[in-house]
Amino acid sequence: MTGPPPSPGGDSPGRRTVIRLQDVHKVYHMGGTRVPALAGVTLSIHEGAFWAITGPSGSGKSTMLNLLGCLDRPTHGRYLLNGQDVGALSDDALSELRLRELGFVFQSFNLIPQLTVQENIELPLFYLGWDSAESAQRAGELADMVGLADRLEHRPTELSGGEQQRVAIARALANDPAVILADEPTGNLDSATGTQIMQLLAELNRGGKTIAMVTHETEIAAHAGHHLRLRDGHIDAIEGGD
Repeated sequence: MTGPPPSPGGDSPGRRTVIRLQDVHKVYHMGGTRVPALAGVTLSIHEGAFWAITGPSGSGKSTMLNLLGCLDRPTHGRYLLNGQDVGALSDDALSELRLRELGFVFQSFNLIPQLTVQENIELPLFYLGWDSAESAQRAGELADMVGLADRLEHRPTELSGGEQQRVAIARALANDPAVILADEPTGNLDSATGTQIMQLLAELNRGGKTIAMVTHETEIAAHAGHHLRLRDGHIDAIEGGD
């Protein structure tokens, strides 16, 4: 008996679906103009996958990442994160979901300059109400994981760009998120340092972390096992698989 066709990026046997987009549309209204940013995107991302999202300027990459990061809601369609319908949540519940389930890595690092490396890594744990001793231990373990165990008392201005991005990755891991979302994570780095950061993300993925990354660089996208190309708010192509 033939079953229904799989959705794009469909489920892998034995692997839980972490992200599911079902006919997702996003429309912005600018003055009296209706601007469609995503137009009917359907996608499943399973646990432990590494996805690169690419496309030309205006293709919908940033909008898609904002939706995946629960920073915005679909105009139409459904987004389920670990089975929870994001569109049905209150603003407070959405913030809580974002804090517990997601880790963010940004192009500009987004570290707080007044805080030390340890304090920056601990920030999500502060909002989660962790005990200070446990939080400090977790920060130390993560700093060691990203090769910055000897920099815990330094501030961002005392670090190189690559070191700052490593701090950002450690911070993204602090809450043990279901998904790491990376927005042009190598965009402010030279090519050699960018390669090192991608090797770190690939290592985290091999350890089981689910990653969705927006990039405009083909060679950076090549580090991911799955490649989604957007064009004019539609899925243009999907490459890669298990």
